[in-house]
Amino acid sequence: MDVEAYHSYCISKLFTTESFPFGGDTLVFKVCNKMFALAGIDEFISVNLKCDPEKAIDLRASYMAISPGFHMNKTHWNTVKTHEDVNDKLFYELIDHSYNLVLSSVSKKVVEEYKLRLE
Repeated sequence: MDVEAYHSYCISKLFTTESFPFGGDTLVFKVCNKMFALAGIDEFISVNLKCDPEKAIDLRASYMAISPGFHMNKTHWNTVKTHEDVNDKLFYELIDHSYNLVLSSVSKKVVEEYKLRLE
């Protein structure tokens, strides 16, 4: 996974915005104003992604590149190293999982407000 592919994939998701709330190097993607992915972009070595806690345990046991979220809630976030044993297909699946998990936690009212913004 390279930073351009990561950026293009994340920003293409519906209701997604990007920002740098933690400084000029850490790019954060949010869906309906809730964070689902973040990474340092100067040295694109890992990405933090939200994850179902049970799935997170399985992923950490199966892949050397996946560990508890660095500077995040270790139960709900994984850090995925970009150049280890996670191929691009799985990386995209993990981004999708994070996005969908966060979007599912957003109220229907908020989602409807975002839909109105697109019209």
